[in-house]
Amino acid sequence: MSDGLKKAMVLTGAVVFAGVIFAGIVISGYNRVVRMDESVKNQWAQVEVQLKRRYDLIPNLVATVKGYAAHEKGIFEDIASARVKYFQAGSVQQKIAAANQLEGPLSRLLLLQERYPDLKANEDFLKLQDSIEGTENRIAVARKRYNDAVMRLNAYIRTVTGGIYAGLAHVGPAPYYQPPQGEEAAPQVKF
Repeated sequence: MSDGLKKAMVLTGAVVFAGVIFAGIVISGYNRVVRMDESVKNQWAQVEVQLKRRYDLIPNLVATVKGYAAHEKGIFEDIASARVKYFQAGSVQQKIAAANQLEGPLSRLLLLQERYPDLKANEDFLKLQDSIEGTENRIAVARKRYNDAVMRLNAYIRTVTGGIYAGLAHVGPAPYYQPPQGEEAAPQVKF
């Protein structure tokens, strides 16, 4: 074998090796952004599971409270409206907005027990209230996990290489689940 042929084979081998390494890096980055996107989707699904649980419990809570607070019609209408909007929402952003609309009326509904002493002692109400409070805690945990996954994805796709891989995978930034404007403070209930 001549020196020229040996050099060509070594050069070809080096180019093939570099190509394999480059392809491995691209595939690894692509797979990473896809896994992050799926993680965001999974965490959002967990939020939805807890929000659905909340929306399934609310009619029972409303029915229990209605007997005691028949004249608090506005709260019940706000809750029913928020529930309908959530189930009609088509995107994550719309579902976040609909879920946030429920925060105030639900807090006011739970605080009605202060006004109606018999309601505080009602066993069904107490069980439902515990279920709602447990669900609200689960929602808070699911929101945090979702936002953590969104932060990891959004931070990664803002990097130079992450942006390239996100473009290849058609993955864009995900929306954070933020509390609605004005919900940072505890709700005030006035009668």
